[in-house]
Amino acid sequence: MVLMIIQLLIVLGALWVGSRYGSLALGAISGIGLALLVFGFGLKPGTPPTDVIYIIIAAVTCAGIMQASGGMDWLIQMAEKLLRKHPDRITFLAPLSTFFLTVLVGTGHVVYTLMPIICDIALKKGIRPERPCGVASIASQVGITCSPIAAAVVAFVSISNANGFDVTIPQVLMISIPACLCGLMAAATASYHRGLDLDKDPVFQARLNIPEQRDYIYGSNATTLDKVIPVEAKRAVYIFLAALCVIVLFAAVPSLLPSWEGKPLKMNLVIQIVMISAAALMIIFCKASPKKAVAGPVWQSGMVAVVAIYGIAWMADTYFSNYMPEIQAMLEDVVKSYPWAIAIVFFLVSVLINSQGAVVVAMLPLAYSLGISGPVLLGVLPSVYGYFFIPNYPSDIATVNFDRSGTTVIGKYLLNHSFMMPGLICVITSTIVAYILSMIFY
Repeated sequence: MVLMIIQLLIVLGALWVGSRYGSLALGAISGIGLALLVFGFGLKPGTPPTDVIYIIIAAVTCAGIMQASGGMDWLIQMAEKLLRKHPDRITFLAPLSTFFLTVLVGTGHVVYTLMPIICDIALKKGIRPERPCGVASIASQVGITCSPIAAAVVAFVSISNANGFDVTIPQVLMISIPACLCGLMAAATASYHRGLDLDKDPVFQARLNIPEQRDYIYGSNATTLDKVIPVEAKRAVYIFLAALCVIVLFAAVPSLLPSWEGKPLKMNLVIQIVMISAAALMIIFCKASPKKAVAGPVWQSGMVAVVAIYGIAWMADTYFSNYMPEIQAMLEDVVKSYPWAIAIVFFLVSVLINSQGAVVVAMLPLAYSLGISGPVLLGVLPSVYGYFFIPNYPSDIATVNFDRSGTTVIGKYLLNHSFMMPGLICVITSTIVAYILSMIFY
């Protein structure tokens, strides 16, 4: 038992140190933890999550090529047109825009161009930017569990199928999308009158009395509407959307897939084949530059996710696979009485490792081994997003920097930041709604 606790502290320590450094360090420092477990304590190495890694590589390659073609600019431009057409509803439309961008592309790192626009629209309308910016940043990450090509969704399906819960990607999305939309609208409603109006905020008004600050706040105009979108960019978006439709179609109707010895082609391979093929079509027909793609934020953030999931999930699987009987014995009574409590575990692990895909890959096999049913785990899927709790994630930090008014803040005491309230409301509401829907339909 003492060794088990010491090794658990090594796992948690590696996650904590990795989160402090961020980026590639999450996976790399987890490698140190893995090395200590294997070489220092003699634990048998677990299995690296290669299937999920291959899917991420294929998906972000396709999305990165679309970005290189200019397709992402077109999507952002359409979102900006919607927001500028209804500026008084920015607190509700901004999170919906960032949410659906993430659902389409499978990563929340596509919204950086849209965040300055959200802030600009709010300022021009006299709305406190913290209101739409805070919930929009949350929405950009919530969309991950609602995307058919996101690692979290694909990993949930593949791990669930391997553990006897035959669920498809469309079935997961039928639960997660309405649940997360309910959570986002609850968070947006709570944010609608959040904080003081700008004309009544003494701190903001004091900044306006300084000419340099006033020019900084109101002197620029963030927009993408002046960009000319080439026809190739629009063509790339159509190819990308067609690829998504093909993936969803195959997932919904497995009989369309080729089969060998009565076993159809696995969905993880379907996603990889379709995404890589779509990327190739964009290169050939949409003038997308591969060099530009690998230099773009979508591809780079995806590769960071690959390293993070590789190290974190491998280290976690090594620890849990070696102590599964002990863990089952300790948690058996709790799991039987309160199976939904696994949501708390998912949330807390996410606070540490900043990756929803890594949480699913590392913790879902453990949850199934504890005897928790598939419908329960599907119901608590939104709880894998908890890394807003400590505001060190790139999208949150970027949102703070984009808000020229200074109303979106980290907070003097770290946890009293602009993302805490909308994040908690969204995740709690989404998890409750998803759990109810899953119990009804499964």
